[in-house]
Amino acid sequence: MKEEFKVYNSMTQQKEIFKPHDDGKVGMYVCGVTAYDYSHLGHARAAVVFDVLYRYLLHLGYEVVYVRNFTDVDDKIIIRANKVGENPLDLSNRFCEEYLNDMDDLQCLRPTHQPRVSDHMEQIINMISQIIENGYGYAVDGDVFFSVDKSSNYGRLSGQKLENHKAGERVAVDARKRNPADFALWKAAKPGEPSWDSPWGPGRPGWHIECSAMSAHYLSFKFDIHGGGIDLIFPHHENEVAQSCAACSDSNISYWMHNGHVTNNNEKMSKSLGNFFTIREITKQYHPLALRFFLISAHYRSPLNYTVAQLEGASDAIYYIYQTLQDCKDALSSFEEVLNGVTQPKGKPNRTLPAAQECILKMQSEFQSKLSDDLNTAHILTGAFQDALKFINSNLNALKKKQKQQQLAVLQSLIELEKEMKAILSTLGLLHPLSYSEVLLQFKEKALERAGLTEEDISRLIEERVTARKNKEFAKSDQIRGELTCKGIALMDVGNETIWRPCVRVEQESRATTASNGPGKSERKSSDTSDASVGQETKAPPSSDGKAPEFTS
Repeated sequence: MKEEFKVYNSMTQQKEIFKPHDDGKVGMYVCGVTAYDYSHLGHARAAVVFDVLYRYLLHLGYEVVYVRNFTDVDDKIIIRANKVGENPLDLSNRFCEEYLNDMDDLQCLRPTHQPRVSDHMEQIINMISQIIENGYGYAVDGDVFFSVDKSSNYGRLSGQKLENHKAGERVAVDARKRNPADFALWKAAKPGEPSWDSPWGPGRPGWHIECSAMSAHYLSFKFDIHGGGIDLIFPHHENEVAQSCAACSDSNISYWMHNGHVTNNNEKMSKSLGNFFTIREITKQYHPLALRFFLISAHYRSPLNYTVAQLEGASDAIYYIYQTLQDCKDALSSFEEVLNGVTQPKGKPNRTLPAAQECILKMQSEFQSKLSDDLNTAHILTGAFQDALKFINSNLNALKKKQKQQQLAVLQSLIELEKEMKAILSTLGLLHPLSYSEVLLQFKEKALERAGLTEEDISRLIEERVTARKNKEFAKSDQIRGELTCKGIALMDVGNETIWRPCVRVEQESRATTASNGPGKSERKSSDTSDASVGQETKAPPSSDGKAPEFTS
């Protein structure tokens, strides 16, 4: 029996139990990007949100057909192409590929289909023809408009009412329109623009029709989920509803799902405001897993405020998880003889410790209850997941002191805990295909890049600190460690050895993050611990209680 899954439906403005049209199968369409530039954090959030939804539906056992489009024919693309002297379709194709590279970095699974407008002109023209034939569209001088007056339920998704639309308020009124709110289904060709032949003359599609035509082509007029950013509700998705119903009276999309904005300093992040960061700008300095963790750190419908402090907290939390899993793997490898040399009575499999069983059951319960409640990822890696990390760390420290039978129970517990944690991370898209050690190395490389240091620099400073400690020059030792911590490098004394790991930077600028200070700066402040008073533990957790930072929206 599949988990009862509740989703918030923007059409009804309430949570509903998810029931697909066809039992065991799900059709999902998500609006993709207009490909004329590198994608920004807003695009990343939409992609990651619906990737988690895709993964969760697969986890529940559904067969999913996931469609996400590329808009490769658009005014913005043409303007940019003319500016740089490039063919519009070539420019768009290039940025489609760059988007896919970003999505791969963010561990987003490739959708089942990724249609492009330029490849679906036949479907688009056929749908426009059907809309005209059904009395909902009209052609004027090579342009085709949708008649909103003919759509009796226009505004049912967004709540917008036609009488509230004031002519000329946002754009110049086209006198050829029967109603100022009528929107373009087809645009007559202009000199120097790409165009395609149609019954109304050469031209190209309007923005809204493409999604209706491509979703119907791949999923039919009846499918389960249509997703996108909250800014698409009006006019894009409202117009989709109207024109799809105009083309086919049986058109029906069961659940409309929309993710909230990404904000910067509590202001919507957008290109027009100049306060956005591209995915590339972020992942150049922070591991893509840290960015993905940040993007799912608030409920998908809530606004998500970008700050470097949040991003650094996310990076530290993921590093802690991977370091714990690596330590667990190392322990299992070093005790391989114990695992292979002790046999259990026939018919009695190795049993985990009761405390480990409790951790596993709690993780499973929290995971299922949160994701089944409208895909609530906000605190899914806190609580029971953090308890599991604590269990691993505490038992690793005591493992060597136990007898073989006790060791076997602990090792079996570690195996089962790692298995469950990997399953959760996989569904969230946080389980990297590389090994734990390779991912940790990547995190360290990013930390060195942010700090402007090399491994050789760190080794030299560690040696200077060792010498200072031997000479009881604790002020100098504190200074070295403190300066490194300010740069996001934590030194830890393990026996007679000093190692380092990335950490949240401290004693940084206190002013709020703005678009001008970029993704490499932060505002978090903290204080360091003196070498003269206390040493560092082998593995510093992300916060004083060993939990990953909790995020609120």
